Amino acid sequence: MIGQADLVVHDGVWCFEESPADEPPALTRETLAVVRDQESWSRLVPLTQERDDVERFGIFSFHFADQVDNSGFVGWLATHLKVELGTGVFVVCGSNRARGGIYDYWGCPIDLLDQAIAVVRALPVS
Repeated sequence: MIGQADLVVHDGVWCFEESPADEPPALTRETLAVVRDQESWSRLVPLTQERDDVERFGIFSFHFADQVDNSGFVGWLATHLKVELGTGVFVVCGSNRARGGIYDYWGCPIDLLDQAIAVVRALPVS
């Protein structure tokens, strides 16, 4: 399945910016994802100003070819990365039917991005 996906490693350092639930964030060209809970919005964007109080992430993504059954992929790869790297990842999924359907954005601690990509690229492609 990996061989049938487009893997992109996104440049830069990424972070989550939070805002209160009654103040939705601006959707800009740089905004990669937005999620919310009952109390706040969380917007995934490039880190533009160094701060000690923010987690720093590296981002990579997969777009799968049309008709590829990728069910279970997120759980399987997340577990594999946890075993290999000793840390968890976050995944944000979306859909673009014009490009095959479900796609995944993966975040890991920025210091482990190169290792995570090496693990993914070492996976068998058939």
